[in-house]
Amino acid sequence: MRILHVVQRYWPYTGGSERHLAAIAERQAADGHDVTVVTTDALDLELFWSRQARRVAERREIHKGVSIARLPVAHLPLPELSFPGVRFGTHLLSRSRVAPTSLLGQLATLTPRVPDLVGWLGSDEARADIVHGMNICFESLLLPARAHAARLGVPFVLTPLTHLAEREGDSVSRYYTMRHQLDLVRSADAVMAQTALERDYLIRQGTDPTRVHIAGVGVDPGPVVGGDPVRFATIYGVRPPFVFYIGTSAYDKGTVHLVEAMRALWAAGEPSHLVLAGPTLRAFREYLERLPASDRERCHTLGFIPEEDKRDLLAAGTVFAMPSRTDSFGIVYLEAWLNGVPVIGAKAGGVPEVIEDGVDGLLVRFGDVGELASAIRQLLVDQRLRERLGEAGRRKTLARFTWDAIYQRIEAVYDRLAAGSVGSTQPPSEAAVAAGTKPHGGTSA
Repeated sequence: MRILHVVQRYWPYTGGSERHLAAIAERQAADGHDVTVVTTDALDLELFWSRQARRVAERREIHKGVSIARLPVAHLPLPELSFPGVRFGTHLLSRSRVAPTSLLGQLATLTPRVPDLVGWLGSDEARADIVHGMNICFESLLLPARAHAARLGVPFVLTPLTHLAEREGDSVSRYYTMRHQLDLVRSADAVMAQTALERDYLIRQGTDPTRVHIAGVGVDPGPVVGGDPVRFATIYGVRPPFVFYIGTSAYDKGTVHLVEAMRALWAAGEPSHLVLAGPTLRAFREYLERLPASDRERCHTLGFIPEEDKRDLLAAGTVFAMPSRTDSFGIVYLEAWLNGVPVIGAKAGGVPEVIEDGVDGLLVRFGDVGELASAIRQLLVDQRLRERLGEAGRRKTLARFTWDAIYQRIEAVYDRLAAGSVGSTQPPSEAAVAAGTKPHGGTSA
């Protein structure tokens, strides 16, 4: 089977959605499928709105059996203003319900702007038996992918990774639930949801229930367990106990609140340090620079670290905290659990369906620094609680969230689609959605 995946970034960047797709694509390649990923040349997320951010130089390569095609990101004039301006304007037009979804889709192609994508999709390199798109927030890539699948007469699979954040329509979810984005979801032959929360939301928005599958996210135990805490301490100069975070450091990921919670604990005499691993957005770097030197000394920002060092960090850390409102699932919770580490998440997005509060982790309100500080302190001072929560999370991960198990569900959907015929992929009208009617036509998986 020839499978084409479309995503905003891919290896060597190792964020959540990128690792998610790599786990699927690499297994498909190992199973003998002809797998291609088309993506942008962005290494830094900020490249989408900043010319100063880093790119991946290699345009074509094969990694673990997967062919990768990287297309250059282009920019509008004054991209640091025009990108968020166009995005917010698209959101306002979507809310107005006056602008047609076709106009919203045209505006979306500017955020990010990848002018070579349509031409590449017309090449022999893009021929496929199934086309899969990931991450609805980057619909500028997914709309051409859906059109490409329709031209080829092959199924279109969508993994939207819908971020529902704290409530519908807030400053995060509004960029995942615009009218043209929901049309795109409704038009897919199969939709891979991460949680029941996401599935139920998409069905309420008019997606055919027979097309929505809870695939979930997994983790491979081998690469994330067995780390060396002593080696980590030797390289980075941080010894337990300490609190840690792995991911992009940004406001919506809760890292500002995490630092503020630690500052409150430090002011109360807590000696534990904070370790932040992963890329940092400029606004967060500027926030850190404004902190007193004494606080900065206890906040270790490591940036990207090698996978071996990450495994050592997971083995060395005492408490993992990612109080984010922008995660539809959160793979790193699983990685921490496999190391017996207790986790703290936010009551936002799909996280409450991953972490069971008081059973395998703790949940706090997003942005509530006091509540977050209290949860961190509770785990730092209570070893038995840490061990109980960490062990419960480890058992749950091994029972439900390994990639081998998740991949079987995903591959079953692909196999059924490949064996069937594709009918109409036209989305239902907005009037039909408002009336509560279900779309018809197309392949049900």
